[in-house]
Amino acid sequence: MKIFILLVFCITLVFGEKILTIASYNVENLFDLQRSGYEYEEFFPNTSSNWNAKNYKIKLQNIAKVIKDINADIIALQEVESLEALKDLRFTLKQNGLYYQYYSLADKKNTTVKVAILSKIPFIYSKEISVTSSLQYRNILETKFSVNNQDIHIFTNHWKAKNGGESMRIISAKALLNRIKQLGYDKNIILLGDFNSDYEEYKKFEKNRKLNDTHGKTAINHILKTIHQTQKTSNVKYEKDNFYNTWYDTEENDRYSYIYRGKKEALDNIIISQSLLNKKGMYYKQESIASFKPEYLFNGKQIYRWKMTKKKPQIHKGKGYSDHLPVVAQFIIAH
Repeated sequence: MKIFILLVFCITLVFGEKILTIASYNVENLFDLQRSGYEYEEFFPNTSSNWNAKNYKIKLQNIAKVIKDINADIIALQEVESLEALKDLRFTLKQNGLYYQYYSLADKKNTTVKVAILSKIPFIYSKEISVTSSLQYRNILETKFSVNNQDIHIFTNHWKAKNGGESMRIISAKALLNRIKQLGYDKNIILLGDFNSDYEEYKKFEKNRKLNDTHGKTAINHILKTIHQTQKTSNVKYEKDNFYNTWYDTEENDRYSYIYRGKKEALDNIIISQSLLNKKGMYYKQESIASFKPEYLFNGKQIYRWKMTKKKPQIHKGKGYSDHLPVVAQFIIAH
């Protein structure tokens, strides 16, 4: 069956509706083959770890397969080392028949890995939000698009992992919120990426006091104000500064993008402003949120992550994808 693509920005036309597909994917340590000095030891190129041209090509091909199968109009990425790695991924995608003409990387700070975005749609601008000067905090990437005169602000995040307390994720959330306040809550705003936070992180604290250095206050639930709006999308009115986590728009068993010690977790999120719920101009397509989980992304009951030996020094095995599943949602653009 032929798939007809609109000439304007390649947005799919389905039953008279223009559908914009937006995704997020933590690609798990996509490092290039250049020695910058900021790599993890196991990604020093051309050493006994076997991070070499052969394994780099396999990693690029595997991640490209996933992204091609999603075929999003815009996809946010996390854990990309460099602009060279992003360009190599983009080239690999083009070789496999999917061309993202527009791209951006948050590379003003020498963190080990960074966030990026690939798009079929031109953006008006793409810029970084500095969280702090510390290398422990990755910059946030803000990208503005305009589709059919509808402005869209997409913020790509990768917050501190849970080897740090919640206070560290709150610092990132506050930097993000400060920028949102400058834009105004009435804008079409999409917050996505690896937040290292569950959609109900405040409940997780009840079982993990080690991370709770904030007296129960969480970045994703309290700072972004996603704690009250927990029902499936409806006509219920909420305060304009409340954000809606789209995970609530699917079945509870399907709310995950990560598996840790056999337990499903939703570390990756797509969170939206109130304007994307009012079904005017541009709006979220109900029940479209999902993790992308074809069989090939699983190894038994576990996500088929990039494989390395457990014993140090770690050696790359040249197989696998990422330890995260991509997350995908759709948005309707009104005529």
